[in-house]
Amino acid sequence: MELLTDQGLRFDGRRANELRKIRCKLGVFDQPDGSAYLEQGNTKVLAAVYGPHQVRGKGQKAIHDAVLVNCQYSMATFSTGERKRRPRGDRKSQEMTMHLKQALTAAIRTELYPRSQIDIFLEVLQADGGNYCACVNAATLALIDAGIPIREYVVACTASLANGDVPMVDISHLEETSGGSNLTVAALPISGQIVLMDMSQRFHLDHLQKVLDCAVKGCRDVFDILDRAVREYLTEVGSAASWGTIDIGAQRIMADVQTEENT
Repeated sequence: MELLTDQGLRFDGRRANELRKIRCKLGVFDQPDGSAYLEQGNTKVLAAVYGPHQVRGKGQKAIHDAVLVNCQYSMATFSTGERKRRPRGDRKSQEMTMHLKQALTAAIRTELYPRSQIDIFLEVLQADGGNYCACVNAATLALIDAGIPIREYVVACTASLANGDVPMVDISHLEETSGGSNLTVAALPISGQIVLMDMSQRFHLDHLQKVLDCAVKGCRDVFDILDRAVREYLTEVGSAASWGTIDIGAQRIMADVQTEENT
């Protein structure tokens, strides 16, 4: 199927080098140490982070010089068109969990929390392609919200080929099912390091480099969006904390004035 029209547009109206619309929010829950919600197109993901804390769970052994990163990936039963009978524990979920752990461990400064554990839970509420990428991006925001030191952002993006030779970024579910090979890249965009690369099918060697460059550029674009959201969130939190300090100071002043009047 032709993924690009004669005008260079995709099924959803984007051009080949355009990302889907990304919306994100940090601190959506009070119970976890950190949480985030992210929408990447119609793919919607919740992320929650607990820790660092003492190592728990059967079969879990503490690492004497690093933190143990525990990931759990699951999909809601209503996340796809067909009801999913096993939201977690199947082979695909286990593979996704391993890949998420690999990417997130590369970003976390694990040496700062020896003999400890960090739990990262990811729930896909709606799946429309790029589930792994949305989970990595949401988990990065949740780690930042939890205050866990990271070396730098770890972000992920997909890329593919349209009409045989045109690189295309941020693949949707329709493009995944109707197109050819897909390349998923998780990278540290500031240093330019790639921490995970996965291909659904083989690429011809002549096309691999330009598809890889397209995915890495998509990672940088996603990084700019996430970094802007984090800065806005920190500004809001800082303003709220400042107003809280002012309110407390005003209450103390009023209490002192009232005490003096009574005396």
